[in-house]
Amino acid sequence: MLSELRVDILIGGIYTFMKRNIEIDEYLEHMWYMEEEGKNSLASLKDEIGEKFSMEILDMMIADDLVKLEDMETAISLTDKGEQLGSRIIRAHRLAERLLYNVMGMSKNIEEGACEFEHMVTPELIDSICIMLGHPKECPHGLPIPPGECCTSSATTIESAVVHLTDMKIGESARIAYVNCRHDQQLHRLNGLQIRPGVTVKLHQRYPSYVVECEGSNIALDEEIANNICVWWERKPPDVKQETVEVKKRGIFGTGIFKRCKKDS
Repeated sequence: MLSELRVDILIGGIYTFMKRNIEIDEYLEHMWYMEEEGKNSLASLKDEIGEKFSMEILDMMIADDLVKLEDMETAISLTDKGEQLGSRIIRAHRLAERLLYNVMGMSKNIEEGACEFEHMVTPELIDSICIMLGHPKECPHGLPIPPGECCTSSATTIESAVVHLTDMKIGESARIAYVNCRHDQQLHRLNGLQIRPGVTVKLHQRYPSYVVECEGSNIALDEEIANNICVWWERKPPDVKQETVEVKKRGIFGTGIFKRCKKDS
């Protein structure tokens, strides 16, 4: 059996390893934000991290080929390996924000929850959450979510809980989960038409424009806007017994029964 001293040393070593991994993740996250803002100086990184900045952590990242220093060690950037890992961290963080905001209904402290989430999930779980949410393109703050393989391949490994309005069939109703809008003006216009998270819409037409019924009014939407509206997937499984009876009736009685059954379905 291990002595208590060895157990303490082992636990301490695991804790230190995990702590350093989390610190490296945070450095990669800050550098990703810097690239989005067009910053690439070592001074900017120090400002981003503040008092917790450690040259020791940065040296470890350079040794692991995650970052590189250029221009007499004043400019800093992510390597290809660092970009790949940073993309995964940002993707996990912003998908977590979507999950907390749209599914859990949280409007406060989502940043804190997402920070904890990003260090604990595997890439497979991240993809499953992305599929469940319908491959969102932006976080609740409007920042882009780096796409994963499930996005580029339009994966449906698990049945999505959230899909685009354009995936609905004519006559189907669904509750809006969230709306992806690049411009506040567009979001305000949709909100003025009562198209906002929580309300139920019914699809009446797909061409030449999408027409949905919302709060008693029929609203025409172009395909781009309709594709930016994501709804909860609530399609019910078909009634097998009813379908079997209808097929028999159509075979025996012909067209009249076909029309009546189609109307009832």
